[in-house]
Amino acid sequence: MMRRRTNESGFALILTLVVTALMVAVVVEMIHQVYVDTSISRGFRDGQQASILAESGVMAVKAALAQKSIDPALLSAILAKPLSDEVGSLEIAISDESGKININGLVNGQNQYNAPVSSALLRLPVTPAQRGDTWSTVVASVADWLDTDEGANTGGAETPYYRALKPPYKAHNGKLMTLTELTLVKGFTPALLDGLVGKNEKLKDCLTIYPREQSQTATINVNAAPKAVLMALDPSITESVADQILQKRPFKDVGEFSKVPELNNLLKGAWTGRLTAPKTFTLYKITAVATVKESVRKIEAVVSGNIFLSWQEY
Repeated sequence: MMRRRTNESGFALILTLVVTALMVAVVVEMIHQVYVDTSISRGFRDGQQASILAESGVMAVKAALAQKSIDPALLSAILAKPLSDEVGSLEIAISDESGKININGLVNGQNQYNAPVSSALLRLPVTPAQRGDTWSTVVASVADWLDTDEGANTGGAETPYYRALKPPYKAHNGKLMTLTELTLVKGFTPALLDGLVGKNEKLKDCLTIYPREQSQTATINVNAAPKAVLMALDPSITESVADQILQKRPFKDVGEFSKVPELNNLLKGAWTGRLTAPKTFTLYKITAVATVKESVRKIEAVVSGNIFLSWQEY
């Protein structure tokens, strides 16, 4: 009888320990879940605040640039320093898209090379590893990505090439929707897009995808063009000539191109009707990065006049 009671007492003790362990585990799990839910709630709240802050920055800059009396260059200088308060911080940058090479203009409606654009692209001083034939085949692949047929250019690539990749995909055969889409093109690596051309400018800072409409001519605003783009216009625009252009701008209109003979000569050749000289932003990108505690939101918006052409939030 004593042995039986001892066994029962031992079993009860073990059962009690098991139940206690389970209860502790449940309590710990509940505490953890409450912590996780609270963290998620705070993270969501901070993320929403960051998103609103970034959006407010974009809208404020758009409204400011709509006031013709405001100098875009002065506004850019004012916004060079981050803005901060008790809620978070906001960094805003403005860039003029009109001075860049419109890579969507590489081919025309007949799936043929647009000579001024293709020549300018090939003259961009990309990194040494991408010079010569290698860079020309990358440009050929971009042309194949943009045109509407499936006939590959020499050194280019169409859907059969991309179908053999893992994962497979098709050639777009249409206008680029973002510059990042270029990294899907054969040979156009992220490192190339983010790499330097010249001393201080990145390749992505020399390219734009606007306008996307086939009917609009791809023009370049000389007053806003980076030095690398100016030098890519024509072999006659050497580094010293490009420096002259930078020193003499802003030009009031194309008539003032006569201050730089080499630039003025381009108005009579392939760039006739393709070079402009507006003094104010006509096509610009606003980048706003908002930080609230550990949450960061980034908005990139492209604006033409008073119209948003694109809006991307990360």
